[in-house]
Amino acid sequence: MSKVENMIPSETNPDWWRGAVIYQIYPRSFQDSTGDGIGDLPGITNRLDYISNLGVDAIWISPFFTSPMKDFGYDVSDYCDVDAMFGTLSDFDALVSKAHSLGLKVMIDLVLSHTSDQHDWFKESRQSTDNQKENWYVWADPKPDGTPPNNWLSIFGGPAWTWDARRCQYYLHNFLTSQPDLNLHEPAVQEALLDVARFWLKRGVDGFRLDTINFYFADKELRDNPALPKEARNDSIAPSVNPYNHQEHIYSKNQPENIDFLRKFRAVMVPYGAAAVGEVGDAQRGLEIMGQYTAGDDLMQMCYAFEFLSQTPLTATRVAEVLNEVERVASDGWACWAFSNHDVARHASRWNLSEGAKRLFPILISSLRGSVCLYQGEELGLEEADVAFEDLQDPYGIQFWPEFKGRDGCRTPMVWEPSNANAGFSTHKPWLPVPAEHLHLNASAQALDPASLFHHYKSVLAFRSKLSALKVGTLTDLEANGDILTFKRSSNDMELLCYFNMGQGAHKIVAPSTGWQFIGQEIGLAQDVNLAPWQGAILRRTHT
Repeated sequence: MSKVENMIPSETNPDWWRGAVIYQIYPRSFQDSTGDGIGDLPGITNRLDYISNLGVDAIWISPFFTSPMKDFGYDVSDYCDVDAMFGTLSDFDALVSKAHSLGLKVMIDLVLSHTSDQHDWFKESRQSTDNQKENWYVWADPKPDGTPPNNWLSIFGGPAWTWDARRCQYYLHNFLTSQPDLNLHEPAVQEALLDVARFWLKRGVDGFRLDTINFYFADKELRDNPALPKEARNDSIAPSVNPYNHQEHIYSKNQPENIDFLRKFRAVMVPYGAAAVGEVGDAQRGLEIMGQYTAGDDLMQMCYAFEFLSQTPLTATRVAEVLNEVERVASDGWACWAFSNHDVARHASRWNLSEGAKRLFPILISSLRGSVCLYQGEELGLEEADVAFEDLQDPYGIQFWPEFKGRDGCRTPMVWEPSNANAGFSTHKPWLPVPAEHLHLNASAQALDPASLFHHYKSVLAFRSKLSALKVGTLTDLEANGDILTFKRSSNDMELLCYFNMGQGAHKIVAPSTGWQFIGQEIGLAQDVNLAPWQGAILRRTHT
């Protein structure tokens, strides 16, 4: 047993997560230390100085648990071990130790709604209808005509039910057929999952990113989902070519029983000062659910929905609409904002950002009320890669090609060096190709260039960390007037007026004449009322 095991922090600020900036690492694509073309835990450890230098507060590591990798780690076959391709438990302990020495919190990605069909729990459950784990997954008899028990659909295409000849029943899978859904109505399943959290907390983790947090429970009666009117559909969760968008998923997820389980999960974290951020996957009620799951002090600390991860362009009006809805349905909650992650096209490409917009957007996200997630390579300005069909790995993209090319385009390896085709990521051919157009954006070159986007992100995060109003303050006086977005951030010691010109034309803002000071010129903010295209301004008034 390693030294980190059974470690309970002696001093932890329980509110460290509030206003934190979290850097997401997709381990397959971050750094390969063994030369097999796949990133791993020692590779992450070797690059932690880079992350610390950027100025973030925490890292979130996507799944590295034992898995057959049908969905690249989101199909877990052993929650309490490291897959050999990523290293060992000792490697994980070393990563945690190094991160903590640099002042970085460590959050790991827990996938609690489903497992791999190779997990021992499922292997036992499928054997018969009278074993100890027979009720650990969502099993159902067929309709009299042999068809599935209801009309639920999988996000990855097709019915959400697969027939199992051993039990002569269907099992539920909201994702791949090899990802059966756990039955959290069974108390023993809940306790087993809470034990998983305890295992990693004892190893020193500071928190969790909870995958598909609103999928934990399915309707006990397995009622059909109603049809969703065409005008209400959107592609924020699933691509438009996916029939998943044709249903309102009121029974296959978002069940009220989840609230009690989240309270239990929060109670497990409390002694460790740990925090969780939940992924809310819902195209119609995402913000409302985020508000429900983060209300008060006994549920999740943070959640994120997909409003700023969708294809919808980020205009001043759009930002105001989202923030107004947050105020309406989640005023007592806490958001964790992101523009990119491992499941969506990189925002530089998704929104076709100009160079000015690429510099304004990190200031914008750092000015919103909530915490922030940055996705690896975002700070370098990486755009979505065009991965050829023969190089695709993502089953989602393979299923819906060519109308939807899947998630591989945002998962290509980090570019560390310009020296070779593998960009310093690996000495071997990477699991996904490194785009040639990414090479000139490599981290080494940007670290040496004070004018680079990397240094801009670094400066923006340093700027944010000094201003309590940006990290933890209230957000009021929200307005969108054409291309100009305006709001106020306030804390006990200061007020900030924030203006963002989210368009191609120059604009003059109406700012208070006395008692306010323009700040942030070092990160490209305006020094007077004249805003260039894609430029912001922040004015400060300090309370004495």
